[in-house]
Amino acid sequence: MDAKIFKAICIVKEEKSRAVLVTVIDTRGSTPRKAGTKMLVYPDGKILGTIGGGCTESEAKLQALRALDEGVSFTHILSLLDDTAADEGMVCGGTMEIFLQVICSS
Repeated sequence: MDAKIFKAICIVKEEKSRAVLVTVIDTRGSTPRKAGTKMLVYPDGKILGTIGGGCTESEAKLQALRALDEGVSFTHILSLLDDTAADEGMVCGGTMEIFLQVICSS
């Protein structure tokens, strides 16, 4: 795990705050990042790290905020196959499965 993300998670726990660790757990086809890539999303929407940028990262951030709101960790599939991805210039053409893990002090 990236040292900056690990340190940030430690701070979140020490400050009794919350965040979501987004981890790419599987990829199919061409994707901007591979399995194991991580990004931390804070309740205010700020991020640390990247899972590839563009509309897929925006979708991951929205799902992370949903995970925080619901207090539940889950997996989600990000597609780089649809028209939105093409419109944003994301021509990778694959899919990424992400795990959204809620981080809190308890």
